[in-house]
Amino acid sequence: MQWEGNLRKLETSAQANEHGQVAYSLRGADVLQALPPEEINAWVGERLQIHFGGQIHCRVSGQVLRKTYGEGMSYQAWSEHPSAVESVLRPELSRIHEGIALRDFEWEQKHHNQPHYVYISQTGAFKVGVTRTTNRPYRWHDQGAVAAVAIAETPYRQLAGEMEVALKEILSDKTNFRKMLANVDVDIPALEDWKEECFEHLGPVYEPFFIDESPETFAYPVLSYPEKVKSLTLDKVPHIEGTLEGIKGQYLLFDGGRVMNVRRHSGYRVRIDVG
Repeated sequence: MQWEGNLRKLETSAQANEHGQVAYSLRGADVLQALPPEEINAWVGERLQIHFGGQIHCRVSGQVLRKTYGEGMSYQAWSEHPSAVESVLRPELSRIHEGIALRDFEWEQKHHNQPHYVYISQTGAFKVGVTRTTNRPYRWHDQGAVAAVAIAETPYRQLAGEMEVALKEILSDKTNFRKMLANVDVDIPALEDWKEECFEHLGPVYEPFFIDESPETFAYPVLSYPEKVKSLTLDKVPHIEGTLEGIKGQYLLFDGGRVMNVRRHSGYRVRIDVG
């Protein structure tokens, strides 16, 4: 089969597929027109060719670009679009719960003045993070987490970000993609220990927002994990060919330890030949 369009981030289902794995879909666009989703777990084990002809389109305006900012945007869109507001990366900066918008009142009301989770996930190591409650479990799939647990639920984003800042004193908020792309063994006891340590670190001020949940675990469609990761970008390697060994997080895993971050290439127009 053949697929052609502008890449967007990989999307997943809330339910595992029949093999108990995260189920992935490629949801691209024809410039700005959304394309039908293509289920891609079945691509694992197949020969793939990804060809990039040099065209990149801004995912906001459709403008032809030489380079992208903030996941497939032009510099102008990245500077102005609501989805690139500072409180996306730094939740503690949000003030929409006070009626103050940093960039776009309606967008921030819809996305940031909403219930959020503070969570711990196991990617390559353990990390703390914040996500809107409706992003569960997709945010954990994006990170390639093998396990995760929500430890607090807040009524708006800023409060979750405030708790995250406090927890960064004991846990990282970053994912090491090279470690994440290894064969990571789920460690539920360690995740439970981190949950208790986070409760203790946050203390009674935040206790009204604590939740006591059981961890969730995730499996990915991977035949073989890379021993040594070689990251590929279409700017440097416009034609990628090889056997797809797996999909984890936002990465396609090819033979020889080569990996490609699909989300990093949002807006890139490609042709993909499968088989």
